[in-house]
Amino acid sequence: MSISPGTQARHTPSRRYVLISPCRNEAQYMRQTLDSVIAQSAAPTKWVIVDDGSTDETPSILAEYAAKYPWIQVVTRKDRGRRAVGPGVIEAFYDGYAAITPHDFDYVCKLDLDLRLPPRYFEILMERMEADARIATCSGKAYIERDGELLFERHGDDTSLGMTKFYRVDRFEAIGGFVREVMWDGIDCHMCRMHGWIACSWDGPELRFVHLRPMGSSQQGIYTGRMRHGYGQYFMGTGFVYMLASAASRLNEKPYVLGSLAMMLGWLQSALKRAPRYENLKFRRFLRRYHWRVLTAGKQRAIEELAAVTSPPRNPSPPPGSAAD
Repeated sequence: MSISPGTQARHTPSRRYVLISPCRNEAQYMRQTLDSVIAQSAAPTKWVIVDDGSTDETPSILAEYAAKYPWIQVVTRKDRGRRAVGPGVIEAFYDGYAAITPHDFDYVCKLDLDLRLPPRYFEILMERMEADARIATCSGKAYIERDGELLFERHGDDTSLGMTKFYRVDRFEAIGGFVREVMWDGIDCHMCRMHGWIACSWDGPELRFVHLRPMGSSQQGIYTGRMRHGYGQYFMGTGFVYMLASAASRLNEKPYVLGSLAMMLGWLQSALKRAPRYENLKFRRFLRRYHWRVLTAGKQRAIEELAAVTSPPRNPSPPPGSAAD
């Protein structure tokens, strides 16, 4: 049976996506990110890059690319005098988010400017989300280059990676977006699961991207980054037993032993100081139950059990003017 052009158009999925990239002093890496996005098989509809007070060549590089590609918009913030992680990055992200009308797009992605993406990266993410309406957020996997080889940065399959979080716009708004704290990129994925949706990342040659700055490092050094991770886990609501198991699982990851100890020290210092925790008590209870199931049954089984009790929702209603109208 033949399908008329009009019928075919109504069933063509809309793939309008917007990238929002907070950045500060990324001149060393950003051309690789810019060029790899420009080369994507499915180009973004818009790219908002938020210059968070850069003092290097970042502004001139951004001006060069924005002049050449009209779908790139640069938003400039005042120099706060330092690089900021956690709350600072998310504040910059939301300056970019304020520059768009979210429901003009089907997907939104927070994208760092220290990555090199494979050419079909965003096309494949959208294909997989179209195949499963339960997926709220997803990403590929991060690798670092060392001595000509790609080395895997360890992260679970139950999260989309913070440097390239790809979201359905309606799901992003339904969970309340990102919290302005260090563990924003963990809280959002667990919040998706609370809503009955899936947060995930996949490995594979066409979804492996190069992370040009190692994950878990910081401007003060990798140990400061690991301690910050421990604090973030405490803030999110992670319990001592799960935190201990998580740190132990990284004993064979550089920096050996000391990196895991730094993570535990960050958690313990926060606990001893009775530092504030994420105020959403319902979320923290959900997180503890999920973590306990991971410890007793394994992460894959815990994820599968959550997915099994989640009935696939209807595909999100397309924004006005989309090809699906």
